[in-house]
Amino acid sequence: MNPVNYLYLAALLFTIGASGVLIRRNAIVVFMCIELMLNACNLALVSFSRMHGNLDGQILAFFTMVVAAAEVVVGLAIIVSLFRSRHSASVDDASLMKL
Repeated sequence: MNPVNYLYLAALLFTIGASGVLIRRNAIVVFMCIELMLNACNLALVSFSRMHGNLDGQILAFFTMVVAAAEVVVGLAIIVSLFRSRHSASVDDASLMKL
């Protein structure tokens, strides 16, 4: 399979994720769309790495996955605290958590 096809798939996944972040109001859906965008970037990094024949993009994608795992922990903790205090996972209610 041609590596350019993987780049097209990465662009499509990134576009779906970006539109989900801009359109949706549920924090969990927005969070999943951000993860989809990160996975699209990882796919692009790995496909560019494969095209050029080195491992730099794959190593960078691995570190991106490690940072994304840490982001999942922090993001879900924020969403759970928002849901416990407001009984809603809406992004519009997130500004109400300010003191």
